[in-house]
Amino acid sequence: MSVNVEIVSIGSELLLGQIVDTNSAWISQRLAENGANVFYKSCVGDNQNRMTEVLRIALNRADVVITGGGIGPTQDDLTREAVAEVFGVDVVTDPDSLTELHERFQNRGFILTKNNERQAQIPAGAQVIRNPNGTAPAFMVESEKGTIISLPGVPFEMKWLITNEIIPYLRKKYDLGETIHYRVLKVADLGESAVDHEIGHLIAESSNPTVGVLARPGQVDVRIAARAATVQAANSLIEPVEAEVRKLLGNHIFGSDEETIESVIGDMLRRHDATVAVYEDLSGGAVSDSMRTSAGDRFLEAIVANTDTPRDRLIGNDNSEGLTGEERAIALANAIREHSGASLGIAVHGIPEAEGSAENLARGDTYIVICDANKTEMRHVRSAGSGAPDRRRAAMYTFGALRQHLLKS
Repeated sequence: MSVNVEIVSIGSELLLGQIVDTNSAWISQRLAENGANVFYKSCVGDNQNRMTEVLRIALNRADVVITGGGIGPTQDDLTREAVAEVFGVDVVTDPDSLTELHERFQNRGFILTKNNERQAQIPAGAQVIRNPNGTAPAFMVESEKGTIISLPGVPFEMKWLITNEIIPYLRKKYDLGETIHYRVLKVADLGESAVDHEIGHLIAESSNPTVGVLARPGQVDVRIAARAATVQAANSLIEPVEAEVRKLLGNHIFGSDEETIESVIGDMLRRHDATVAVYEDLSGGAVSDSMRTSAGDRFLEAIVANTDTPRDRLIGNDNSEGLTGEERAIALANAIREHSGASLGIAVHGIPEAEGSAENLARGDTYIVICDANKTEMRHVRSAGSGAPDRRRAAMYTFGALRQHLLKS
């Protein structure tokens, strides 16, 4: 069998951006591992009318709705009331939960206040799910309309309940015997449209496994997901599709799953017994910070320039004047290599076209140069910005160029 589950995250703080909703991502991963489908997620603030509306919509398109948050002691914790309204029942006090609350507070030397007694309230007819890690019990309402399971929003409480109560319940009730497993292939030096051009037919024709892409600054992820009885069986479905993707995208694929471009570069530097030094300006240390973590003692030195002074000091004022951006980047890469004694020199030299507020794909030119004692290679990127996406993109292009350089060494 299969089951469609919808996740509803509750809390105005989520909509205001005060808290990032990592809970629903974690729940989705656990559900997928156990073969449950998640086709929709919703987020709603602490307003009973809107909560009720969202829950009704969710019940119309899912077998099970899992809510997170809104079952605490304060007046804006309204999940109980919203769930009760959806099912047309009253909110009642569960005597066993109330007794347990009193005992917990007494054991800690506190007196249970009236507002904390709210945590013992549940929709009439709901099944209480004991929460050993917190004061608010979770609860579940089952009816012909569907099932709503309401969990606390505190992550460690929610995770324990999902693992120890909710997943076993779903597996038993819906006879879940499958898992959804996936492989992620990570691509550098190709944009999303170029990847789609190469493997678009696999995306369009895929069913099990399915193929999809996710674009990031300077990187594209290709996800191959399969549903099967076991992880091993899912991998058997994934492998031929993975082989076809690798054939089509070649060495643009730099890693898979948990690998990062930084970890791949660190391993390559160690295998080649190579050392590296970096000069960068507009990228603001994005390359050097990542290199420091991944390359360890293979990373010898960095100059992160915020003005022209460090640049001119490195290659000399007379040498710097009159150079094109490309020529200056080449000079900087060679100079940082010689200055540090590293076997590889890297320069990431950005020239913004004009002052502006663009945070992504700001106009300008970035010159990325990789050099060793025998050859110099340059990549020209037609954007240059100091915003976080542009800095990350510059770093990704730099690591991609360095990887290609090392592959040819």
